[in-house]
Amino acid sequence: MTQTFEMTVNGEAKRVAGAPSLPLIYALRNQLGLTGTRYGCGLEQCGCCMVLIDNEPSYACTRALDSVAGRVVLTVEGLGRAADPHPLQQAFLDEQAGQCGYCLSGILISAKALLDRNPNPSRNEIVEALDVHLCRCGAHTRIIKAIGRAAALLRGEDPA
Repeated sequence: MTQTFEMTVNGEAKRVAGAPSLPLIYALRNQLGLTGTRYGCGLEQCGCCMVLIDNEPSYACTRALDSVAGRVVLTVEGLGRAADPHPLQQAFLDEQAGQCGYCLSGILISAKALLDRNPNPSRNEIVEALDVHLCRCGAHTRIIKAIGRAAALLRGEDPA
């Protein structure tokens, strides 16, 4: 049975319709046009679909639509814009941290959650935060370096 659910997505009040058990990713991509959240495995094993729900990382591929009613959802599109990128996005560009890019939206979301709770993470803490993400490109070293750079930028320090 289709129902309507209200939530805040990337700072804007939104209404989406669907079965209560509809995975959030389908509402984000198909109804709201937010295609930055990627569908990878559908089993919480790759991290491509990661979003923040009330500032906590969550898999959009298995998260039921009814569980996000009245909550705040942030997708990668909510981080920044091309003209005004979030420091994480800028750091990933500066470090050339992306290769194919398929996993990056989920990685950026997990990195934001990490930096929100820990503005000065160690390399091991960054690696641990990314443990849920599958990236086959081999860009891990640059990704880790980019997150460290973004942390410095967010602290107002020179990332060099």
